[in-house]
Amino acid sequence: MKAAAPIGSAPGWTYPQPFGARSLLILIAAAALLFYTGGRVEAGRMLSLTGAALLGEKAGDGGNVFARLFPLQVSDRQEVSRIANFDPAHLPPFSYLEEVRASEKTLDPETLEMTERPVTRTYLVQPLGYIGHVAIKVIETLEIALWGTLIGMILGLPLALLSARNVMPLGAVRFLARSLVSFLRALPELISALFLVIAYGFGPIAGFMALGLHAVGVLGKFYADDTENADRRPQEALAAIGGGRLAVWRLAVLPQALPQYIGATLYVLDRNVRMATVIGLVGAGGIGQELKGRYDMYEYGHVGTILIAIFLVVLTLDQISARLRRRFL
Repeated sequence: MKAAAPIGSAPGWTYPQPFGARSLLILIAAAALLFYTGGRVEAGRMLSLTGAALLGEKAGDGGNVFARLFPLQVSDRQEVSRIANFDPAHLPPFSYLEEVRASEKTLDPETLEMTERPVTRTYLVQPLGYIGHVAIKVIETLEIALWGTLIGMILGLPLALLSARNVMPLGAVRFLARSLVSFLRALPELISALFLVIAYGFGPIAGFMALGLHAVGVLGKFYADDTENADRRPQEALAAIGGGRLAVWRLAVLPQALPQYIGATLYVLDRNVRMATVIGLVGAGGIGQELKGRYDMYEYGHVGTILIAIFLVVLTLDQISARLRRRFL
């Protein structure tokens, strides 16, 4: 008769090792791959320049990149000769005129030599003028994001219903709808914005259409998955008493999936606000277009103001989105 095993122990059982020879080989291979790819993307140079910048040492052109953003540009200053229909008797609120005396070189028509002559230029100075200009561009960015999300909702929901197995019985229609949704989701907004700028010119049209096309793919995918994942029992009960597929979706699926629909829509709206800034870099309107123009003119004080404005908008939107999620989800 075999002796009983001690209490709390199992015969033939050993504590499993967390790492074996195979795991060690995988870690070595992953480290070698990261080391190789890190050299190709110049990760070492990045660490060197970042460390030099943090220590206050000069390390190329990027060492003082943050210092160039300050002081932030707040006021707006324009030469009155370049302002159409300028009326000095009706200045904008809190603005004033400033005269600047300088000298400029001109060609003397008699001697054909460059001579200096004194000139006086008058400027319209608005102490908070650039803040107002940035605010207008931020509002345009929000409008682009809103319209892009609206297009995604209007076109994404029908495609989602055509893609859902419990709404559309025809497999060929589901395949075509899912293929279109996948294509639109895989098309980057920046690429589509480049072509839309060619078609519609610079401005917000290309911006909200590029965001809208991508949002159709994203929301079409989310809506379709949420529709198919709804509880089958209410659907079967309605179908048993003769309810059509759209009636089943409206009465049995929509009440269950509506919170998920709202969550997906809020996610896309939040993402579109960020992407509206990015696609503006290629001329699709909004604050991104202003950012690109100021950066190209080396006006880094203006760039710093724009970046602060973008940060505040994203932070505010995150707070609003969190409150809406707690309210509806």
